Amino acid sequence: MRFTYAEAMTNPEFYVPLAQAAEELGYHGMTIADSICYPRESDSTYPYTPDGSREFLENKAFVEAFILATALGMATTTLRLTTFVLKLPVRSPVLVAKQARSVAYLTGNRLSLGVGLSPWPEDFEVTGVPWHNRGKRMNEAIDIVRGLSTGEYFEYHGDVYDVPAVKLSPVPTQPIPILVGGQSEPALRRAARLGDGWMQAAGDVGELDNLLARLQRIREQEGTADRPFEIHVVSSEAHTVDGIKRLEDKGVTDVIVGFRNPYDIGLDPEPLDAKIAQLTAYAETVMAKVG
Repeated sequence: MRFTYAEAMTNPEFYVPLAQAAEELGYHGMTIADSICYPRESDSTYPYTPDGSREFLENKAFVEAFILATALGMATTTLRLTTFVLKLPVRSPVLVAKQARSVAYLTGNRLSLGVGLSPWPEDFEVTGVPWHNRGKRMNEAIDIVRGLSTGEYFEYHGDVYDVPAVKLSPVPTQPIPILVGGQSEPALRRAARLGDGWMQAAGDVGELDNLLARLQRIREQEGTADRPFEIHVVSSEAHTVDGIKRLEDKGVTDVIVGFRNPYDIGLDPEPLDAKIAQLTAYAETVMAKVG
């Protein structure tokens, strides 16, 4: 089992020391959150809060994902950096390919690209991207980002994107894993068909079991069940040694652990030393005891 630390919407000055502490304590990686803007008016709902509220996001600082990944990569030597998740369809896939490959090159192949759909039409509106057909836009964007990974000429002619033959330089020496987030049937199918793995954001133990069963069934339908595949989950079971063993038995490869409720309204009041103490306690009480 690999352990990834999740912290977001906190004081941006905390990220570098937290990443360095996580690396020293033996965490495999750290997540990078993505948010573009907060609209003054919106009737959209958030899928991971009980009432659909998105008020918790107001006034929260989000450093641009690739910039933060680069900063953390330069401050560490082994820590893997995973976007959780980058809103891919509101961005140019060629630009994302360039940014991701630049980060991976500079950090020695330590970037994983977690991608997903934004749940909010406002993200599409402010970036000048149509909301309709977003699923197909997402699928084609994944194809383009992956196709531009080799440093050789690549072209793409789809229903949404038309990319002439281009190549990128520099490119990292290893492929960047593309991990698909989301819990809907299309998201699971996208992960099974196009991804190197799947990322689950939240849910109870029973829901995770159902999602993993659906994902395995879809992978078998798509003929990808024998392909190497990462499964990254947020689960209450990740906070005990026995729970970690149960997750391993279910095929989970990576657990994402955080130590506060990210959906609280208002600025994060927790000081840096308290966060490092929580990182340390988890490493000592769980990570060190997992064989």
